[in-house]
Amino acid sequence: MPRHLANLLLLSAGAIWGAGFVAQSTAMDNIGPFLFIGLRFLVASIVLAPFAWIEARKADHPVSPVHLRGFALVGLVLFLGMALQQVGLTITTVTNSGFLTGLYVVFVPFITLLVLRQPPHPVIWPAVMMTFVGIWMLAGGSLSDLNTGDLLTIACAVMWALQVILVGRFVGPSGRPLTLSFIQFSLAGLLGLGIGLVTEGFDMAAVIATLPEILFAGVVATGLAFTLQVIGQRYTTAPQAAIFLSTESLFAALFGAIILGEQIPALGYAGGILLFLAILLAELGPMLRPRAAS
Repeated sequence: MPRHLANLLLLSAGAIWGAGFVAQSTAMDNIGPFLFIGLRFLVASIVLAPFAWIEARKADHPVSPVHLRGFALVGLVLFLGMALQQVGLTITTVTNSGFLTGLYVVFVPFITLLVLRQPPHPVIWPAVMMTFVGIWMLAGGSLSDLNTGDLLTIACAVMWALQVILVGRFVGPSGRPLTLSFIQFSLAGLLGLGIGLVTEGFDMAAVIATLPEILFAGVVATGLAFTLQVIGQRYTTAPQAAIFLSTESLFAALFGAIILGEQIPALGYAGGILLFLAILLAELGPMLRPRAAS
């Protein structure tokens, strides 16, 4: 596959993920956030189930109990991150959510420093400073204007960072990426559905009205977008892949403005762009400027 076509697939994945923020926001016009999480991830797990089954059939040995517990931990963290993001979307804008969610890229090195005692690459420090300034600008020039939804989304980014670290911890040794994905989606779906049924109730008419958002999030934003990412990254470089996938936050702002009519001051958009640049620096800096060998 030509590189330009691979990059187009990656750009499409970023656009789908950006549109997913709109679907997550409009879904809650009819149903609660936890019920939406449950239905979304159960749909995703159903789509992934046959592929995980094929992977299991081809495997030389069953998954060890240690890895199964690790997969379950990944699913729990995935649920917590999605819950924080989904509840946050009931308060903040799609644009803010898109930019703030992407901060997980900046948080990953700090968590690895605190937990794994691995110091981050030097370029992370300017990325952190850009992040704080970007959040301040996105909040309109005053951190006191950050609402509860923004703070929940920042906490969501911390959960995404943990999820990325845990996936890296378990997917390689287990050699079962599809099984891991199936278990984390299934667990997140069951937790969301259980909490949603207890706290939000179940209205079939409301679920049917939300079916387009549920199917888009479960089939397209999860199944299709991640497939496009896997295919595209086989034929392009990691730095280029990072650039195109990071456009998720920009597409979230674009679709939020076009579909939902969100209006954000110029300072807020400038802050969003600064956050996007910080994310790119955190992703690409270690690749373009490797740490000097000791």
